[in-house]
Amino acid sequence: MESTTTPKLGSEFADALVYAAKLHGTQTRKGGDIPYFGHLMSVSALVIEAGGSQTQAIAGLLHDAVEDQGGKPTLAEIEARFGASVAKIVAECSDTDEVPKPPWRQRKEKYIQHLQDVADMTVLVSLADKVDNARAILRDLRLHGEQLWRRFNVTDPQEHLWYYRALLSAFEKRSDSWLVDELRHAVDEIAVLVEPASGR
Repeated sequence: MESTTTPKLGSEFADALVYAAKLHGTQTRKGGDIPYFGHLMSVSALVIEAGGSQTQAIAGLLHDAVEDQGGKPTLAEIEARFGASVAKIVAECSDTDEVPKPPWRQRKEKYIQHLQDVADMTVLVSLADKVDNARAILRDLRLHGEQLWRRFNVTDPQEHLWYYRALLSAFEKRSDSWLVDELRHAVDEIAVLVEPASGR
C-alpha cells in the first residue's frame, strides 16, 4: 500500500456513501435478504479499481437512484448535492424514469441502443454495474440452479442471456477496460449453464 499527499476520494464521496445508504436502506437484492447497498458499493469499487474518477465512483453509488428511488425529483436532488456530471451519469445509467416501468424487453432494447450515445464517463459506470449483476447471476445460478430465474419478472433464462450478450457487444464498441473481459467471462459461464438446460 502506498500513500498520496491528497486524498483520491474526498468528503463528497463519503457524503455520497451515506446518502446512498439512506436512499436504498430498505432494499434487498432479488430473492433474498442481502442489502441492496452491497451492489452499489461493489459497482463503485469496480469503477475505482478500473481507474474511474471520484465523479464516476459517486455515480456508481447512485446509479440506481432514479430508477428505483424517486425518478426525476431524486435526479434533481442528486444534481443539487453532487453536481451536474454525477447527475448526467446517473440519468444515463437509468433504463427508465417512468412509473410504472415499460415492459422489460422494450426497456432493455432501448437501453442497449442508448449505450451507443451515452457520454464516455457513463460507459465505465454502466459497465461496472452490468459486471456486478452478471457475476451475481452466475454465482446464484451455480448455487440455486434454474430456480434462480423465478426471482425475476422475466423468468426465461434465454431472455437474460440475450440481454447480457447484447450488452457485451455494446460495451466492446465503447470501452477497452479490463471490465469488458470480466463481463465476457461471466456471460460465457452463464451460457454454459443455461444453454444445455434449454436443449441447445
